[in-house]
Amino acid sequence: MDRLLSMRVFERVVDEGSFAGAARVLDLSAPVVTRLVADLEDHLGTRLLQRSTRRLALTEAGQDYLNRVRSILQDIDEAHAATTASTQELAGLLRVHASPVLASHLVAPLLAGFHERYPRIRIDIEVDNGGDPAIEQFDITLIPTDDGFDGDVVARRVLDSHAVLVASPAYVRRRGLPRTPQELPQHDCLRVKPPQGRARSWRLLAEDGSMPAVDLEIEPVLAANHTDTLLRAAMDGVGITSAAVDLVAPALSDGSLVRVLAPWITGRLAIYAALPSRKFVPQRTRAFLDYLVEKSRAQATQALAVCAQC
Repeated sequence: MDRLLSMRVFERVVDEGSFAGAARVLDLSAPVVTRLVADLEDHLGTRLLQRSTRRLALTEAGQDYLNRVRSILQDIDEAHAATTASTQELAGLLRVHASPVLASHLVAPLLAGFHERYPRIRIDIEVDNGGDPAIEQFDITLIPTDDGFDGDVVARRVLDSHAVLVASPAYVRRRGLPRTPQELPQHDCLRVKPPQGRARSWRLLAEDGSMPAVDLEIEPVLAANHTDTLLRAAMDGVGITSAAVDLVAPALSDGSLVRVLAPWITGRLAIYAALPSRKFVPQRTRAFLDYLVEKSRAQATQALAVCAQC
């Protein structure tokens, strides 16, 4: 027996004053309504209603039970409304997980505009650069990748980009520019530490795919697991580094960095937003994701335009 349905039917029978009236309101057949109330009485082991050909009357036990049922059903309806509102309304807490570089360069620049558009959405950002994130613990987990993506994860592609080599004008004045990829190992290079067991080489690709890839063994003068550290060092003239065009476009535009070995790139990148489930996605999550995709792709287009002029 569906206990909750039986309780609702019982309440409606009392309110309508008849089984037939309750059946019409609930869009059930009269025999089903009669059976559900009878099953409820059997379950409770007491009569709730006195039936006659003209009217229904509550027994004393029925009146006590009705008072409790109304309170229970009201609590259930309020809980349902609150939960539905948290899914459908543009309000509440949004939990975002991102690496330091994505938090600083992708998410943070969008927060002021997003807050202005959706002032009732509160954002909690977890910045972490280690291991595989617990996707189920966050509303959105931003995942950068350059070599495919786990199709078992529910995710939306946010943007595509590529990485280029850059250096400061001071470094270029001091060391000059490599004219071919093969000259790169003779220069001071800065690079992200590769994962344990991964090669230390850089693979250079022609941006338009017109030339074969070139693999170069690089012994960096500086290695770090923090992209901003490498960018800062490159801007200070330490050496040549690789970074996504979206990150270095402002520096290329103002001249604090110059592109090295154009049109070669050091990889194609993609950023995904992973979700804990494709079901019951809150509206605040959808709003943030739509805003993130809209603004980040617009910025990426501008960055590519800047890079194309370098």
